[in-house]
Amino acid sequence: MGLITPHTGTIVWMLIAFLIVFFVLKKFAWKPLLGALKQREESIARSLQAAENAKKEMEMLKTDNEKILAEARRERDLIIAEGKEIKESIVKQAKEKASEEANSIIENSRKTILAEKEGALKEIKEHVAGLSVSIAEKLLQEKLANDKDQKDLIDRLLRDAKLN
Repeated sequence: MGLITPHTGTIVWMLIAFLIVFFVLKKFAWKPLLGALKQREESIARSLQAAENAKKEMEMLKTDNEKILAEARRERDLIIAEGKEIKESIVKQAKEKASEEANSIIENSRKTILAEKEGALKEIKEHVAGLSVSIAEKLLQEKLANDKDQKDLIDRLLRDAKLN
């Protein structure tokens, strides 16, 4: 059983060796280890803070981007509305111009038709006057004795005039 229960001398020497190692470690190793752990903890804290700042900045950028997009959409809508107004104005002006030109063409056509009508009437009057003179000439040239001969002559001359 001697192996399981240590002697008191061994316990003392082990306690002395432990205390020496403990003080040496405390003096030389404990402070650097704690310093390294503290530096690591501070580094992690700085990294977490930087990540939080980056997250906030990303949210701000996202908000700014949404505002810019909304403004761009408003400007696009304004440009489209302006384009529609300009198109409607141009179409209206084109319709007005076409209407004016159509009215002008119609008026010129009316004037031309009236002038041709007056010319045709004048020509018809001249032709009728010529026919009347021709008939009167023929009537005067023949000696007509009675009314029946006069009527026959007039009817014959009218038939001849219709054929011409």
